[in-house]
Amino acid sequence: MTHIITDLCLRHGACAAICPVECIAPGEPETEWPNYYIDPDSCIDCGLCTTQCPYNAIWPEESVPPELRSAIRANYAYFGRAF
Repeated sequence: MTHIITDLCLRHGACAAICPVECIAPGEPETEWPNYYIDPDSCIDCGLCTTQCPYNAIWPEESVPPELRSAIRANYAYFGRAF
């Protein structure tokens, strides 16, 4: 399982700075991919990113609230993976 950065993300960047496996990337171009995204193949599910996000935008995939679940598909799409 991976963590998901939801639409609450405002590109603060602290999550990427703390990630021990460097699996968090800012979406580029920002107009098409406005959030940061977590590579599901690299994420070790440590949860450090959640402690650094001031917007409470990061959730374990299985815990993403229903109103934010579209971020799961976007996260997988960003890395070219099917959801």
